[in-house]
Amino acid sequence: MGVVVAIDGPAGAGKSTVARAVADQLGFTRVDTGAIYRCVTLLALERGLEESAALADAARRLNLDFEGTQVSLEGRDVTRAIRSSEVTGAVSGVSAVPEVRAALLETQRRLAREHPRGAVLEGRDIGTVVFPDADVKVFLTASDEERARRRHAELVAGGSGETIDLVLESIRRRDALDAGRAVAPLVAAEDATVVDSTGLSQAEVVHRIVSIVRQKVGEGRPPSPPGAS
Repeated sequence: MGVVVAIDGPAGAGKSTVARAVADQLGFTRVDTGAIYRCVTLLALERGLEESAALADAARRLNLDFEGTQVSLEGRDVTRAIRSSEVTGAVSGVSAVPEVRAALLETQRRLAREHPRGAVLEGRDIGTVVFPDADVKVFLTASDEERARRRHAELVAGGSGETIDLVLESIRRRDALDAGRAVAPLVAAEDATVVDSTGLSQAEVVHRIVSIVRQKVGEGRPPSPPGAS
């Protein structure tokens, strides 16, 4: 198995975008664990699944595929559907079900192990539960207001009319749920490097994390500073 990079952090910290860019720069694959849980949540909403056993069964039978930024679930493109406000509001509850987390644990590990060069995984318990022995652990965070602003911009771009105040409220509610759940709560691993992206550009955050990876695992020469040719 290649190098495993775990990027954890709260909702709206920019994990997905950053993880994709970090993977591209290092020549690693990216495993979008958040999308995996969102797919289970989408199925739960569509099928009216509420019982733990039914949710776990859906997780075990999950048939999904990643191609670039596109997520396919049972043969259909759900890239935008899994980012809807309905899924966002329900995913913490589904993710907190122990049976669901257990069912998806090996799925996440398998997807990472399929790539011998290395993999970047982002989520909330990658460095603490999924890959506690990850080569590099990063806890990516930002202020509540910064995360709300980013998430609101994404929603507006997608045609949503949700106000930034509601987005901020939703983020804080999800933070509380993720940090307070009994199974795999949101917490920085003891050996994780904390990266606060407040006030930083995406390029600066990516540069910082790529530098951390290369320093820890000797992955080639240091990356060029953002904007350098």
